[in-house]
Amino acid sequence: MNKPEFVMTPQTSIREAFVEASSFLEAKGIMEPQRNAEVLLRHVLGMEGAAYYMSLLEPFPMEKRTLWEEVVNRKAAGEPAQYIIGEQEFYGLSFAVNSAVLIPRPETELLVEAVMEHGKRLWPEGSPRVADIGTGSGAIAVTLAHLCPSWHVAASDISQDALEVAKVNAKRNGVNIAFKLGNLLEPFAGENIDILISNPPYIPDEEIEGLQPEVRIYEPRTALAGGSDGLNPYRTMMEQLRLLAAPPKIIGFELGMGQSHQVAELVRSTGYYSEIQIIPDLAGIERHVIGII
Repeated sequence: MNKPEFVMTPQTSIREAFVEASSFLEAKGIMEPQRNAEVLLRHVLGMEGAAYYMSLLEPFPMEKRTLWEEVVNRKAAGEPAQYIIGEQEFYGLSFAVNSAVLIPRPETELLVEAVMEHGKRLWPEGSPRVADIGTGSGAIAVTLAHLCPSWHVAASDISQDALEVAKVNAKRNGVNIAFKLGNLLEPFAGENIDILISNPPYIPDEEIEGLQPEVRIYEPRTALAGGSDGLNPYRTMMEQLRLLAAPPKIIGFELGMGQSHQVAELVRSTGYYSEIQIIPDLAGIERHVIGII
């Protein structure tokens, strides 16, 4: 059996274990080696906040040495830390994640906020019906259901494995969501949907190989690739609007860099949406398109 590349120095403190792992990950070309080492070390030790910092001068618990070496080597091979520890925070909530789903990103929180703001304006006392298309981990659907408990939230995905993760996250966060298996809007055929929200695959196929290894190798390709120009899911959803009983009053999409005006035009071309907004993320990238009837 091959000896693992990272082997912890015996008789070391927790702080020294952190420094040693950080240096190893940096030498392996891992981005943000210190942040990754700390995330993994907290996980192995089962410590958060002040308890972690207060323990730094203590001896590393040697019964955890094998696990520590394992997770550092997995990270050195490029596996996302979120998959290694099995969770990711989104909008202050904890989500289980594995290789069946994309890791929730902070910029998607802005899409949730925008849709929630417009939804509360149109239905100040009501209970709109929401569909999260391509839900993945369920981050969008679960967060909306948590923040707006009177809303009726449903979610779809083409992957049964992804839906199983989303169901775990709904239960973990104490919300009720109707989950549906199928391609984009097809599971909602004939239904009344008031709010449609989606963070679909939007990476152009030819750009997949240029992504960071953490994304390219470990995150599910079906949740990344959006066709030759990355816009296929948006085109399909706009065509599938006719499957619904009526067009949703609000549509909210996340999208890739440089796609905002094309997606806005796809929404506009349906003839339903009189108000279309393009929302930048915190880096100034036009990241979301909102359509309102």
